[in-house]
Amino acid sequence: MKRAGILLSFLCFFASVAFAQDSLHVKWQLHVGNTAFKKYSIDLTGSIQPGWHLYTNADKKDALPGLELHFDDTTIQQETSKITGIIKDIPDPIFQNKKTVAIQQIEFAQAIKTRGEMGQFKFKVSYYIGNDTSFLPEQKEFIYTDSTVVPAKTLGTANQILITSIDLNHPINNCGGTDTSGSLWQLFFFGILGGLASLFTPCFFPMLPLTVSFFTNKSGDRKKGIRNASLYGFFIFSIYVLLSLPFYFISNGSSEILNNISTSPLLNTIFFIVFVFFAISFFGYYEISLPDKFTNSANSKAGIGTTTGIFFMALTLALVSFSCTGPLLGTLVVSSLKPGMGGAFQLTVAMAGFGLSLGIPFALFAMFPNLLNKLPKSGGWLHTFKVVLGFLELAFALKFLSNADQAEHWGILKREVFIGIWIIIGIGITVYLFGLSMFPHDVLSEKLPKSRIAIAVLFGMFTIYLIPGLTNTKYANLSLISGFPPPLSYSIYHNASDCLFDLDCSHDFQEGLKMAKEENKPILLDFTGYACVNCRRMEENVWSRPDILKIMREKFIVISLYVDDKKELPTAEQFTYTTKDGAEKEIRTVGDKWATFETENFQSNAQPLYALINADGILLTHPVNYTAADDYKMWLVCGLDAFSNKK
Repeated sequence: MKRAGILLSFLCFFASVAFAQDSLHVKWQLHVGNTAFKKYSIDLTGSIQPGWHLYTNADKKDALPGLELHFDDTTIQQETSKITGIIKDIPDPIFQNKKTVAIQQIEFAQAIKTRGEMGQFKFKVSYYIGNDTSFLPEQKEFIYTDSTVVPAKTLGTANQILITSIDLNHPINNCGGTDTSGSLWQLFFFGILGGLASLFTPCFFPMLPLTVSFFTNKSGDRKKGIRNASLYGFFIFSIYVLLSLPFYFISNGSSEILNNISTSPLLNTIFFIVFVFFAISFFGYYEISLPDKFTNSANSKAGIGTTTGIFFMALTLALVSFSCTGPLLGTLVVSSLKPGMGGAFQLTVAMAGFGLSLGIPFALFAMFPNLLNKLPKSGGWLHTFKVVLGFLELAFALKFLSNADQAEHWGILKREVFIGIWIIIGIGITVYLFGLSMFPHDVLSEKLPKSRIAIAVLFGMFTIYLIPGLTNTKYANLSLISGFPPPLSYSIYHNASDCLFDLDCSHDFQEGLKMAKEENKPILLDFTGYACVNCRRMEENVWSRPDILKIMREKFIVISLYVDDKKELPTAEQFTYTTKDGAEKEIRTVGDKWATFETENFQSNAQPLYALINADGILLTHPVNYTAADDYKMWLVCGLDAFSNKK
């Protein structure tokens, strides 16, 4: 019964399941002959790949169809047929009984009768193949015109990955093109912000004047003190850059490993739990630190030689400050591990910004010691800053849970729920800064500093800004936080379509291709991801612009392919794909399929990636990544021009 159920599931998807010609395990040749008036003979010869066999006969007991022809023209009558070749009865390991199969070669002759002259007709040959471990459906379509046989285009078959007609070097119009430099600068700036935030924590800030004073007073002369403090800052920078090196060994294994790390529902859920744990630590309920043996070992070597000693002083500082830098470093690592624009190099860039913003102040204050007098004195404000960071950690933690929720389709953290929790966090920060609530180690003065009141007002205003995000109106598109909440389409409100902004769209390439052919429109391929922040920013800040939205809605078929979708494909659509490099890859989930589709056809695994093609699989322009609205509009117009010229 179990076997029959599996086979029935194959049959349910039979009409839509096929392999692209590049993936077929049987290579076919066709001859059509006129045997009598209105009668023809279709002769198919197939070469079967070694190690595979083709099931020739139908078996109702196991719900197994045999080799069959399917004609578009219902007036064509199939008469006698004959199968020859190397035919054997084998004990089949899949069905656990004997089956009649063809190996190496098969010839199939089908007599047909028509009502009139043949002219032109189309037909498909469908069958199942197997080996010791696999059982797969295949089909091949042919077009017959008089005495000429034309293999039908296989673009759009269900299991197709590689589209051979896409030529990345020669699109119809020479416009567009990807540019990752802006993204790297963004990561570098993000790293600097993380480092600056760490600098103003109780772990780091009090150490700044103490360490600078130590170097300037103990070095003998000011010049040597500046040198030692600068070397100390350089070592801090180097230590954080070195932390990114292990990820180069990880990313060398596969172009998609970093993507799997950053989008894995399990890992994202773990990140959520860890960051909540860090946030509670920031609130002052407990301290997180590395084991004493690490810090003691580094500290014991801090006096060995001048340069070596300074290095271990920097290492000791990095270790003992982990309770403050750990959460921020974790956020930086997870946010940076987005593949396609340098892989682990992105993390190095982010870590360089983080280390630079921590290291430079030591050299700067050593050169200009008078600036130390202008620094605010350590005190309760450092703990206040740390508590606020704790609230922000909670907000960032929610993003990880949202990634897992969307990838697994749990539906527990829709956009409005996400924003509602952020509103609660915003209220919590505002109430805390106004002194209406306290955490451990808080010492509230009778009069709140004006700066604290001003920051509380800013957080209060931001919280009010979030409120329209709970509604089902045009004001729900909160551009300031685009990329963090789930997309507008992932909503508690009922939507007539799951297409963003009511675009003419699909989330499946074959379905979108069919729409493009029927409506005679070009295709906008949108490689996106549930965990992709820049994808949401493009959708909510660029796609939403009225002039751009009008072009996309009226002129294009949008096919949005989610590369991190963990939903399993139907059994009949799961298969093993051999890449252009000869590597085998298991296609088991929707995300597996579209991530491989992107890398094989566009040599990129970055998201977002946008490409314009026509229904014949011809590239209209160079693909683009995250870009400015005006540039994106010009790119769309350029694609439309290429589509018109090609027609």
